[in-house]
Amino acid sequence: MTKDTTNDSTAVTPGPFRSSIMQIEPQWIDLNGHLNMAYYNVMFDSAAGQLWTMLGIGWSYIEERNCSTFTAECHVRYLREIHLGDPVQISVWLLEADDKRLHTFKELRHAAEGWISATSENLSLNIDMTSRKVAPFPLDIRERLAALASTHRAVPRPEGIGRAVAMQRKR
Repeated sequence: MTKDTTNDSTAVTPGPFRSSIMQIEPQWIDLNGHLNMAYYNVMFDSAAGQLWTMLGIGWSYIEERNCSTFTAECHVRYLREIHLGDPVQISVWLLEADDKRLHTFKELRHAAEGWISATSENLSLNIDMTSRKVAPFPLDIRERLAALASTHRAVPRPEGIGRAVAMQRKR
């Protein structure tokens, strides 16, 4: 996560959070001429970092409260190639939040044409950085998370949530 110097905000908007528009960097292109799979996660993490800052669990959370979030599980689906020069934007839904965990779903879309290139479903844990163990979110953060999760539950859920890795059987 890169350090974000914007101020934390408690603003909750309808619909998923939308990241800033990002560009594919030349060093991220692999031998197949498309975005290497590792860099999808770089962009998904950048988008989560933008949302985390808005929710007060970004850099200020680490610096002021000595807490952070760790990813415990991640499921990425690669649906359509993205190439050098393609602008991308990521939408993030906070599907569920409890005292210690966040369940998110992200869609990486071509920012100009709107089609989905990849999705990422994640489970993140709140960590006390002193003990480096899972710990409850502070009350003010839990309230922000609950408000956002409630807002996101009120909008249509994207296709692909809860998918498992498995080979499709032919009928």
